[in-house]
Amino acid sequence: EVDLEERLCELDLRNDSDVPDVPPPTDSTPEILKRALSGLSARWKNWWIRGILTLAMISGFFLIIYLGSFMLMLLVLSIQVKCYHEIITIGYRVYHSYDLPWFRSLSWYFLLCVNYFFYGETVADYFATFVQRREQLQFLIRYHRFISFALYLTGFCMFVLSLVKKHYRLQFYMFAWTHVTLLITVTQSHLVIQNLFEGMIWFLVPISSVICNDITAYIFGFFFGRTPLIKLSPKKTWEGFIGGFFSTVVFGFIFSYFLAQHQYFVCPVEYNSETNRFVTECEPSELFQMEKYSVPPLLQAVLGWETVNMYPFQMHSFALSTFASLIGPFGGFFASGFKRAFKIKDFADTIPGHGGIMDRFDCQYLMATFVHVYITSFIRGPNPSKLLKQLLILQPEQQLSVYKTLKSHLVEKGILQPSLRG
Repeated sequence: EVDLEERLCELDLRNDSDVPDVPPPTDSTPEILKRALSGLSARWKNWWIRGILTLAMISGFFLIIYLGSFMLMLLVLSIQVKCYHEIITIGYRVYHSYDLPWFRSLSWYFLLCVNYFFYGETVADYFATFVQRREQLQFLIRYHRFISFALYLTGFCMFVLSLVKKHYRLQFYMFAWTHVTLLITVTQSHLVIQNLFEGMIWFLVPISSVICNDITAYIFGFFFGRTPLIKLSPKKTWEGFIGGFFSTVVFGFIFSYFLAQHQYFVCPVEYNSETNRFVTECEPSELFQMEKYSVPPLLQAVLGWETVNMYPFQMHSFALSTFASLIGPFGGFFASGFKRAFKIKDFADTIPGHGGIMDRFDCQYLMATFVHVYITSFIRGPNPSKLLKQLLILQPEQQLSVYKTLKSHLVEKGILQPSLRG
């Protein structure tokens, strides 16, 4: 019996070279494209396939923007689920021969639990007046965190009960795999939606900057690339990296200028409980008011201008574009290292010429975190609208207490006349 246990432990301690390879994805390129590009070399064929599908995806993205904030949220949720599926599927394929009990079922259960927690937090923050009108929702929101914890605890207990003696170590590997995947996909997509609520411009400029950098770096690398950038991604070149940086900064500056002119893009996304719709109507903040700036003396000789009119947000676009082009690609390098570890070219074959959804959004998740941190650190101040919503859900006596305290404070500061006291 002791010898049997030792042999099982040896099997459980397999090194990377013993890990079974993931089957390569199939070619999902439509037959009509294959026939139309059959006379081209593999390099140019891939160029055209990537270009055509990129234009198709950008067109679809513009359509969803036109349909409004709610459709963008559904898009983010759909991408999150697909990315999660692609990463979990790799783990399942690699270790499928072990026939681990409940692995896929628990993986999807944990996805539901974590989404329930994050989206419940969003409902509590941004839909307070809507929740106040529905008693059943009030119960769910009041005990939301307890319910979320209970759901997660159920999954945790199910995992412990599923442990099999000869697969302990491997099952804990997969448990960690699932939780890291949740951290990468669900947490980051939640931040994307939080950014969207700050105003669609905080959603569109970062995402578009990453897309622009991806496209322009590929173009510069394709035509001018000579110097390898990093071993993890042999096709990445310094020429593409530098060309992508300058192109992205210029794009972000110009794109921000056009978006800052429209309330639809700059106003925070709020839910109107009377119309049951998301609205983007407000008096634009100072970030989106045209201001005059002095041109640095060194540039005055080149441009011939002493002052220039621009939106303050355009200054912030430099920070967003710089991160998207200099740091954002490291999300792609991280994904490349992950794929090399499992000897696969792409996460999936969902998009011909591009790979899986995760292959296209590996940089976006890193960008989402940066934008959220940037907003909370340098942009966001007290939100009167959000505070008012929270006051409206208080009990009448609590509201009266807040009113008296605020009134007393305003009188002491001289904002209200003492005669108004009482």
